[in-house]
Amino acid sequence: MMNAIVKPTPAPGLVFQECPIPQVKEHEVRIKIHTTAICGTDLHIYNWDSWAQKNVPTPLIIGHEFMGYVDQVGAKVTLCKVGDRVSGEGHLTCGTCISCRNGQRHLCLHIKGVGYHVPGCFAEYFVLPETNVVKLPQSIPDDVAAILDPLGNAVHTALSFDLAGEDVLITGAGPIGILAAAIARHAGARFIVLTNHNEYRLNLAKKMGASTTVCVPKESISEAMLQLGMENGFGVGLEMSGNFSAFNDLLQHIQPGGNIGLLGILPPGGTIDWDLVIFKMLTIKGIYGREIFRTWDKELHLLQSGLDITPVITHRFPAAQFQKGFEAMMSGKAVKVLLDW
Repeated sequence: MMNAIVKPTPAPGLVFQECPIPQVKEHEVRIKIHTTAICGTDLHIYNWDSWAQKNVPTPLIIGHEFMGYVDQVGAKVTLCKVGDRVSGEGHLTCGTCISCRNGQRHLCLHIKGVGYHVPGCFAEYFVLPETNVVKLPQSIPDDVAAILDPLGNAVHTALSFDLAGEDVLITGAGPIGILAAAIARHAGARFIVLTNHNEYRLNLAKKMGASTTVCVPKESISEAMLQLGMENGFGVGLEMSGNFSAFNDLLQHIQPGGNIGLLGILPPGGTIDWDLVIFKMLTIKGIYGREIFRTWDKELHLLQSGLDITPVITHRFPAAQFQKGFEAMMSGKAVKVLLDW
């Protein structure tokens, strides 16, 4: 048996309980988990909101951000060996649909998410197909390795566009928005403006590379542009908030012909000003997860070239004290919370 964090029933809350150690199939590896990180998705599951109710079967071990060591390999595994230090891609793909066969696994028609569709990594042991395992360079610290999944979301979104010399507007100062600011700075953006209502996170965003921040509704993007001496609007916008008001604000301040990466999940029923999209001739790209495995290579290379994301790791707790970690996340005064196993 092993300890794990489990969504036991279709109701708010999680429990720390014993579960059977998973068995390894022939193309799978078993990973002894060292460090995990709490994600916004885990908060949805904890709170049992409408998204969780539609997507998460119970009982289920949750979690999808991790690093650990290969503990056992299946009979037909050839890419990994016992003792390898690893993280892994949390989207399981079918391998047979048209997208997978065209080498675009991130567009798989039958994709499943670790920790919300199938058992996750918030446990002492975790099983993953060998094709999803990412071996870690020794230069990547354990704590950073545990948050490669959300860093990958930020890398996929930000590097969908040429950022060198561009002015970048990021709406939403959650972990991925803050990481996107650091990536934009590393990639050579000129001005990076990040909006949110949470001053704790905005202050951290400045440390991570934002030129300035906008605490809404007390401050405005237009005021920030004046302070920076900007005249023409932003060339790139990254929507990370999942808030229609923020997205509409972004549309107002993107220059004609600008590019927008849309990662924040907007709730149903809202409206946006389509005139701005059409008459400004904007390009909007929807982003989900990471490009498998192009994004993983890019984020590892960025880290090895000096990108420092350690300031976003604000709290850590023993796994058995996961409740404190979730409370820290929900307080708004945390960014990435690690759980030690």
